[in-house]
Amino acid sequence: MTLLWIKALHLFFMIAWMAGIFYLPRLFVYHATTKEKVVKDQFKIMEKRLWFFVTPFALLTFIFGIWLIVLYGADWFAAAKWLHIKLLLVFALYIYHFYLYKLVKQFARDENKHSPLFYRFLNEAPVLVLLAIVSLAVVKYL
Repeated sequence: MTLLWIKALHLFFMIAWMAGIFYLPRLFVYHATTKEKVVKDQFKIMEKRLWFFVTPFALLTFIFGIWLIVLYGADWFAAAKWLHIKLLLVFALYIYHFYLYKLVKQFARDENKHSPLFYRFLNEAPVLVLLAIVSLAVVKYL
């Protein structure tokens, strides 16, 4: 029973984290588009709050994921090749998460270096990575 609760919490926090990961670059699109200072200042607040709101979800996703690996055991981990690929993709999402923070800081200093189109592409990247992660976790192929 414990295993199922840990898995449920892992999935819940992952979904909450991904919601923020999907929305933050969308805010960047709008922020990069506007010229009005008052609107830019509002976006700065929203971006910072959102990043700090979802970061604990990223941490809890990690904690419950590691807990699951421990519960399943070392032999299972060694044999689960699909999981090794999944973990590489998850690591890429954590890099992406902290890259978003770098962008939050650039916007906060009014030092945006990218176009709205760049942020539109940036917004789509985690969707494809998440598709691969979920596929590997459900199908467990490889």
